[in-house]
Amino acid sequence: MLKPKIKTAGLAVLLTALLAGCSQNNSSPAPSASNDDENSPVTFSYYMFSPGKKDTLASETRIGKELQEQTGVDWKMEYLVGDSATKAGVMIASGDYPDVISSSGEMSKLLDAGAYIPLDDLIEEYGPNIKRVYGPYLDKMKNSVDGKIYALPYTANQGEYSGNPNVGGGAFWIQRSVLKEFNYPKITTLDEYFDLIQDYKEKHPTVDGAETIGFVSLAGVANNFFTLQNPAMHLAGYPNDGSVMVDMKTHEAKVVAGTDSQKRWVQKLNEINAEGMLDPESFTMNKDQYLAKLTSGRVLGYFNYGWQVGDATKNLLAAGIDEKRYAPLPIVFDEGIKDQYIDPPGFVNNYATGISVNAKDPVRIIKYFDNLLEEENQILVQWGIKDETYSVDEKGRFYFANEDQRKAHDDLELSRQFGFTYFGTDWPRYGGESTLSDGNAYGPGNQPEVAYASYTEGDKKFLEAYGIQTFSELFNKPEERPWFPAWSIALEQGSPEQIFITKSDDLQRKYLPEMILGSPSNFDKLWDAYMAELNKLEKKGYEETITKIVQDRVAGKW
Repeated sequence: MLKPKIKTAGLAVLLTALLAGCSQNNSSPAPSASNDDENSPVTFSYYMFSPGKKDTLASETRIGKELQEQTGVDWKMEYLVGDSATKAGVMIASGDYPDVISSSGEMSKLLDAGAYIPLDDLIEEYGPNIKRVYGPYLDKMKNSVDGKIYALPYTANQGEYSGNPNVGGGAFWIQRSVLKEFNYPKITTLDEYFDLIQDYKEKHPTVDGAETIGFVSLAGVANNFFTLQNPAMHLAGYPNDGSVMVDMKTHEAKVVAGTDSQKRWVQKLNEINAEGMLDPESFTMNKDQYLAKLTSGRVLGYFNYGWQVGDATKNLLAAGIDEKRYAPLPIVFDEGIKDQYIDPPGFVNNYATGISVNAKDPVRIIKYFDNLLEEENQILVQWGIKDETYSVDEKGRFYFANEDQRKAHDDLELSRQFGFTYFGTDWPRYGGESTLSDGNAYGPGNQPEVAYASYTEGDKKFLEAYGIQTFSELFNKPEERPWFPAWSIALEQGSPEQIFITKSDDLQRKYLPEMILGSPSNFDKLWDAYMAELNKLEKKGYEETITKIVQDRVAGKW
């Protein structure tokens, strides 16, 4: 899950293989350095397998322009529209690769097709900052077949671990008006969550003349189907390990699909659908439509990861109506289950960016990446320009001195114009939970001073009602998981394990919507049909493989 933010989110359906594929052994070697002036103007193409952003030239942003002045390099940045698997297939079939590819969940296919060049020699000769940042992780980044490095991940944490005072990961979100209506009750279980939403919906059946929506999902978007799958593990008290739940003592991995936890979660959705609380468009709308609904004020609850709904969050904040904003809750099935929504520190080696075999000048590209990893440039892409988009107090702490500085980050359009939207992810960078060398948080979102100062009157009222100072205090602290996350485990394309997870996901995409939208009287029949097909798959072999890799990681073998 990433990433997460990364995340990455991460997700089992996106289990990928940074370390897989023999064809990559035939990748073209990196060309020697160009004889041209190292700062001569050049524009490279950069494709991101992540949706939701507008294609642009890097130099059309302040950050991109500053980096262009340092290096002479500009980027034509293009983002995913539609299905990522389809796009990857077309790219591979045509051999028409951009200079650089940020892989998201398509890394295994691209590596297997030989789309990336090895980076080892380039890093050794031109990458002192790359070696500084990725030094502790280099062994985890190497291909198991040839021992080479093909991509630079996004989770190379630096310094002390810096948790988010707010919640950027998974949660059951609820409109604050619901909590206010009932005097900010403490709700823990899934039944309590939906009962509260139902009571509010009955009292307020419309919002501005439109029907109130009790709960909505993003299950209709292929790349986001994990937002329907993952709640089962979270409700049972597990973090986002993708397709599996890992026992803390034995480190055995069990597939989530087909468990009592999944059945209980899906059956609850079937129940609320029958009661008119679930938006039926959850299985047909695209992400833009989903975010628009969240922004409309009609939706009372949803499950998602904070990084998935950033645009809606910013728009609601800009609208200034605190009661229509959402609060994150660590909902579980039953009292006594310890929630584990907040991710522990982890490393993801297959959500990464690499240089393609078609790259015009890999030396210029790796030099750009190395320059990007200078700490002053890592500050630039997260905080911006001193005294313009952030300030520094007498103790050296970064903060926002005025509303204009805050808006540069929080306002959606201003964030795009400056470049935070484009450079904050999908590039070689420090991990999101990093601390800078001077002790400041890598990003504003993790800086306590910024969080405290950013809270609106509505935020403060909410926090006061629950006796906390930050939203993350509603959640349990994460338990250490040396293997985390399991969704980053590399599976070879065409292997029995990869075939299992693909078929398992296909079955879930087929049956889960049917079970949820069908008559409650038909639920058990559909569940039995689903289980009959699921049990035909090689689940045991998959679980044994993931368990072995998890146990190896715990032992320090990546």
